Amino acid sequence: MAPVGDAPCDPAAEERHEERAERDDHCHGPLVPDRGPSAHLGVGARPGTPVDEVLALADAVLREAGLTRADVRSLATLDARAPEPGLAGAAALLGVPVRGFAAEELAAVSVPHPSALPLAATGTASVAEAAALLAAAEAALLVAEAAALPATEEAALLVPATEEALPAAADGATRARAERAVLLVPKRKSPRVTCALAASVPFRPNEDAPGVRLLPLAHGYIAGEPGSPPTIPTPHTTAAMDMHTHTDAHDLRHHGDAEVRDDKLIDLAVNVRTNTPPDWLRERIADSLTGLAAYPDGRAARAAVAERHDLPSNRVLLTAGAAEAFVLLARALPVRRPVVVHPQFTEPEAALRDVGHEVGRVLLREEDGFRLDPAAVPEDADLVVIGNPTNPTSVLHPAASIAALARPGRILVVDEAFMDAVPGERESLAGRTDVPGLVVLRSLTKTWGLAGLRIGYVLAEPDTVAALERAQPLWPVSTPALVAAEACMSRVALAEAEHAAHRIGVERAHLLAGLAEFDEVRTVEGSEGPFVLLRIDGADVVRERLRSLGFAARRGDTFPGLDRNWLRLAVRDRATTNRFLQGLDQALLMGC
Repeated sequence: MAPVGDAPCDPAAEERHEERAERDDHCHGPLVPDRGPSAHLGVGARPGTPVDEVLALADAVLREAGLTRADVRSLATLDARAPEPGLAGAAALLGVPVRGFAAEELAAVSVPHPSALPLAATGTASVAEAAALLAAAEAALLVAEAAALPATEEAALLVPATEEALPAAADGATRARAERAVLLVPKRKSPRVTCALAASVPFRPNEDAPGVRLLPLAHGYIAGEPGSPPTIPTPHTTAAMDMHTHTDAHDLRHHGDAEVRDDKLIDLAVNVRTNTPPDWLRERIADSLTGLAAYPDGRAARAAVAERHDLPSNRVLLTAGAAEAFVLLARALPVRRPVVVHPQFTEPEAALRDVGHEVGRVLLREEDGFRLDPAAVPEDADLVVIGNPTNPTSVLHPAASIAALARPGRILVVDEAFMDAVPGERESLAGRTDVPGLVVLRSLTKTWGLAGLRIGYVLAEPDTVAALERAQPLWPVSTPALVAAEACMSRVALAEAEHAAHRIGVERAHLLAGLAEFDEVRTVEGSEGPFVLLRIDGADVVRERLRSLGFAARRGDTFPGLDRNWLRLAVRDRATTNRFLQGLDQALLMGC
């Protein structure tokens, strides 16, 4: 792992000089007064943090601003942390005083990068940024007082933003010396320390700008800050129809198994439950091998699936995994205008394209929580495909919202491959016969660890089942897969699956709580599947760093509606999750 502030983050001296000059031009003058820098370090640190870690991050922040220790005027922090040996020792080595602020003072400062964790722990959304800004504001207040300006909040922190707001008696020289607090470097992190840098910058007439500004930076890994890797926009930003094929935008054939193939990595890319199949299922499958000389007979398995969903057998079709069902739907049904609701599993669209269909897309939006608006689906769509819970967003749509998509003459395909990972399978449409044109797909590969065996099934109207069955080859499902399907429909198996669903919910909550500690990470709210979707600026780079640390995560840019800043993570046991969270912290620090 590259030390904080080391290459590749630290540019060459010439580049830094040019960047500084660009910043100066952007701000219509130098970042600090001509009389010399007046930089103030804001530091947040856990109890017991050593001096060396504080100084290492402080030095990195100073280098990023093009300053040195000699430019620092104070080290500011939460008053309760001011006596900490690590902070006091760092201030002594910097040759500056420690300035402590009460939590309520820090909480009153609006910071660019708030975080819920420090807010809950200390009463402020960012100790480092708020403390740096307050310390710089105090310096501004001293200058304002020396210039005979009113000692008001405006002079201290929220300096008047227009010339007219200054006292009428103040001449040009006084105006040039009026200062405000500006954040030179926003919050940076090491494992136990956060650090920010602020300064008092001259007020210039006719410059209309906020009193607290975040200046453009060359690098950084805090989500959304200037200088972080640029976001590649998704071609469509609203939940609207898109009839373009976008063959060059997304690799629809990329799946999670590609992330772990040929490498020994901790797998968070594939959504198959770990430690599966269970022993009893392995034994049933192994026993079936004695009957391999006979052709497969799917009647018993078909009847077991029908009984499990309280349906007649002619509404059930067994398939070689849910993926085969998508191919059958594309080949067997006479559709003219298919539409796929994205982001979701890409195989349905790929299968439709393979047979020559032009596929429309309805792209759900992050700002709406990737939740379905039935009105976004065009009325003339005669085939609509949606996942529930949706892969990769982990959103569980209300059954009523999906059922509202049904129309006379329309096939409504609901991919419920992960529904058995939802306790009680609430919002499932499996077993419903009152929704016209409904086709529900189920997979047994995820919960039971049978991806290599290939087994799933379709629930649909008898005519649809018959049409799909005619498109199947003879004996499409092997005897071991049929035996597995029948076994997984038993009461004991269903009870085990329900227990596993509850366990997944607990472990998912633990993963989400850990991810919430990272300011750089934003997760999709309301996750209900055995995976979570998260956004990190430059997630493609983070993913490669994770690989170097031994972790495989599913890239998000192959899903229409997402870009390179998204990752999908499978829910794993607590020990694995904790190891991953440590790895993620390292991966993020590699870029600072």
